[in-house]
Amino acid sequence: MNINGSVALITGGGNGIGAAIAQYLSAKGAKIVIVDRSEEQAQASAQAIVASGGLAIAIAADVTKEDDTAAFIAKALEAYGQLNIVVTCAGIIRDGLTISPDKETKKVTRKLGLDKWQQVIDVNLTGTFLTMRDAAEAMANGGWPGLLVGISSVNKVGQVGQINYASTKAAVALMPKILVGEFMLKGIRNIRAVSIAPGYAATSLLQGMNQDALAAILKDVHLGRLVEPSEIASLIAHCAENEAINGTTLEITGGLCYPHAIAK
Repeated sequence: MNINGSVALITGGGNGIGAAIAQYLSAKGAKIVIVDRSEEQAQASAQAIVASGGLAIAIAADVTKEDDTAAFIAKALEAYGQLNIVVTCAGIIRDGLTISPDKETKKVTRKLGLDKWQQVIDVNLTGTFLTMRDAAEAMANGGWPGLLVGISSVNKVGQVGQINYASTKAAVALMPKILVGEFMLKGIRNIRAVSIAPGYAATSLLQGMNQDALAAILKDVHLGRLVEPSEIASLIAHCAENEAINGTTLEITGGLCYPHAIAK
């Protein structure tokens, strides 16, 4: 796939990793569609690209709503006439233990609320499914070279306190194999699918955390630092340009290990 002249749509593109991916692909010549729940952030991200000489539009949408997904796909096609790269960066975290017993009585006093479970499932999993489904429909009907990119996480292996988040990321990691198998079954050859599983990335959330806590995290990273969002964007660009990368999930962690140096 030639990124120059392609059309790339990024959900959750208003800030963080999504915005970095949008900027990186724009610098390589892609026309950008920024989708974000925050209209203000979507507009700011798009305006930054335009100010740098790129082409970008912003769309405020909720990825958990089927009508919104159909609408932002339609708007992308209306603006640029095709769709080539779709990256599902929209995601949230609502951490919590499934059950928490009292230290003295050993009786459960707290449990993970259904709202925290459902919110994460809705955004991270249903939102990714709807975006990929409707993007695949557009790509199949248009016949353009297409790449679907899901954003998983290294925590797909299972992270304590993240039964909701880790479950969604495990599912997103599995999606490319299923999608590519279905494309094979139906003779759809123009669309590929991959997922990217980052480790700890240099987002404002992590950079702004307690520095002692951050240092403790980095002790388990072989590279000795956080992964830059631009490095994640570069990997996605490589997936677009290398057609042999297909139906799989790639980790980009800097060499994240468990304590005692067992690779995660």
